[in-house]
Amino acid sequence: MSTPPSGGAQWSGPAVLRRTVTRHRGRLSAGSVLIAGHQLCEVTVPILIGVIVDRAVATGSVPAIAGGIAVLAALFVVLTLVYRFGARLLMAAIALEGHLLRVELCRRILDPHGIDTDHQVGELLSISSADADETAYLLDYVPRMVGAAVATIACGAVLLSIDLPLGLMVLIGVPVVMTGLQLTAPIIARRVEEQQARIGRATALATDLISGQRPLQGIGAQRHAARRYREASRRSLTATLHAARIESAHAGVAAAAGALSAMAVAVAAASFALGGDLTLGQLITVIGLAQFLAEPFTVLATLPSSVAESRASANRVAAVLAAPLRRGAEPTPETSTDVPTHKTAPALAVHHAANRLSLQVRRGEFVAVLAADARDATSLMELLADRDPTADPGAVRVGGRALHDIPYGDRRRALLVEHHQGDLFSGTLGSNLAMSGADDAAVARALTASCALDVVEQHADGLAHRVNERGSSLSGGQRQRWTLARALAADPEVLVLHDPTTAVDAVTEQAIAEGIRTLRAARGRTTIVLTTSPALLAAADRVVLLGDGRVQGEGTHDQLVDSHRGYRDLVAR
Repeated sequence: MSTPPSGGAQWSGPAVLRRTVTRHRGRLSAGSVLIAGHQLCEVTVPILIGVIVDRAVATGSVPAIAGGIAVLAALFVVLTLVYRFGARLLMAAIALEGHLLRVELCRRILDPHGIDTDHQVGELLSISSADADETAYLLDYVPRMVGAAVATIACGAVLLSIDLPLGLMVLIGVPVVMTGLQLTAPIIARRVEEQQARIGRATALATDLISGQRPLQGIGAQRHAARRYREASRRSLTATLHAARIESAHAGVAAAAGALSAMAVAVAAASFALGGDLTLGQLITVIGLAQFLAEPFTVLATLPSSVAESRASANRVAAVLAAPLRRGAEPTPETSTDVPTHKTAPALAVHHAANRLSLQVRRGEFVAVLAADARDATSLMELLADRDPTADPGAVRVGGRALHDIPYGDRRRALLVEHHQGDLFSGTLGSNLAMSGADDAAVARALTASCALDVVEQHADGLAHRVNERGSSLSGGQRQRWTLARALAADPEVLVLHDPTTAVDAVTEQAIAEGIRTLRAARGRTTIVLTTSPALLAAADRVVLLGDGRVQGEGTHDQLVDSHRGYRDLVAR
């Protein structure tokens, strides 16, 4: 469970940002000092060039010129080194903070109790990746602001020593302009937060539509789904354009103000030089500093916009961390491996009054469910996954216990629902199996049953082979077999699979059907497969035919082929 950054304090965007700064204060302090040192070296360059011109070039002293060039070369070495080491420290801090936030968000989102939040799955993914990274980048903005402020003050001090009016132009003019530019920061923060929220909702909708593509095709709702996504994408685009307009206007004003300030200093210096108040070397120094001032001035002017983006992301991160846990029973300790059940009760009982669906599955039974309408299969999966808002609390019972009464921490061991489009995560083949909590022997059995051993054998590094996000580096058949292997390795009391063999050839499908049956029967486990595959239907102990949301027939595959014409038509098509 996430702990607020200060004793008893509530999560908020500023609190997340304060904690980001405090838990990396060592690297941040050292990095800021080095970046400030780099800026001081940059300020020293035009000063040194001016000194060389006055003391060496004007006098024609070759040794003085050579000595000045050597000092200038040494200055550039120092300048490069302090920036390199400072940037390394800060990038390490940024990467570590991004990692810590992602882990913390994932732990919160995957809490066994679940969290009450209006964010959809895709939006939570966006927050735990893009927003976590943007929040961490505050550690880049702080030292840049410190370095720009140090450079501006140093330039002002040098100009004061050369000419009082020039120094006052910098030390008074820059803060005045900066204060004016700060007035847009709250507007930018609101626009950016709205933009990120809109993008997150569009991402969530896209994720849901892609994962539900097969059911959408089954009910013919592709056009409606596409229209919904176009509307969400259009709203996201509008919010992005609104944020981009004000950010670009702010950046344009900042750049113009910086250029005008540098030009004003340069013009003033030229007039002083013509009046004989400045030497040639001093004029070069002032012109060089005026040019250099444009960079820190732009940084100081545009960083508020970047900090506003970090604050907007931190607000979204805080909203997830502060989301209350769902009400319900406390999860049992992780050391518990058995879920209490009533020995005489069926392994799974479904009674959905609204749909008039009634189904019971005995312990150790392998049942295949064939739905005449893809919507019926989708509805049953949503019901078993506890995602049907129309179902009564006791509509699904596992081992005699209502699914709602089983703590979230125990549900996966009691009932595991593996959807057709199961996701793999970035990592390795082995790490995607490790999350099942199975030992090596269970993993080996699962790989054999799912015919996934060849996926390991195709790669020289075996289970250590890298996998991209969502398993994009694997073929469709490989992804499907690997998610099946993960589900089998978890070894739940009741396993529900949805079309686990659609991406494999007929020979492999037959082998998988026998593998699932053999493995689950040997463990005395219960298996339900929603499928249209003849191989899986034939391997099942019992086949249940669904039509209009209700059971229309049941028996073995051979019995239904002989006696039920509707079943024969569905299997044959």
